[in-house]
Amino acid sequence: MNAKLKPDWAGEDFLSKIVNVLIKTKPLYSLMKLQARQVIIKTAEKNGVAWRQTCQDLEASGAKELLKSFTNPNIKYPDYYQVPFHAYDQGNLCWLAAFEAEPATKAMGLRVWIKEQITWETAEHRLRSSFHEILGQYCPERVENVLDIGCSVGMSTLPLHRYLVQKYGDNIRTVGLDLSPYMLAVAKVRDKQGEIAEWRQELAENTSFPDNSF
Repeated sequence: MNAKLKPDWAGEDFLSKIVNVLIKTKPLYSLMKLQARQVIIKTAEKNGVAWRQTCQDLEASGAKELLKSFTNPNIKYPDYYQVPFHAYDQGNLCWLAAFEAEPATKAMGLRVWIKEQITWETAEHRLRSSFHEILGQYCPERVENVLDIGCSVGMSTLPLHRYLVQKYGDNIRTVGLDLSPYMLAVAKVRDKQGEIAEWRQELAENTSFPDNSF
């Protein structure tokens, strides 16, 4: 089998070293990020993902007015959470990351079946269904309380909740937990029917939930 475990630029060879030097050179890295973003957005929109329109809609949705309600003043952000991530200088602590999470997730599914001519909706359904199929094999006989840690804007939280409601009935209480109040504000806006019991800002490694809450 000759399949590569990773692309050339991600290894230890000459090309990889050049890429790493470019990434560490801030002016060049900024240019690389800009060009990469443009390619990603154009590719997504070419495949039917309304990237820019979705961001515009979310910006006008009232999510920004919800930021304060999802910000816990007692939380101290760890150092690891205050570094650039996914090409966002502020990581997940900014509106751009929150607004782009939905279209980026929709585009991601297409990368799984890159050789097939399918819509992002089909790819998304396949991806979620595969997760739920595996999860269903390990679920206990009874489920009532569910905690989605690192829920982001709820792209997995809502489908998971609906799957469990279908499997176990309406008594499912699902909580979405994330450290980014920006993500949580967008998650709340996306949860139009109020299906999720609570969207809460917490540290995944140190929540305030009592033991055995979930």
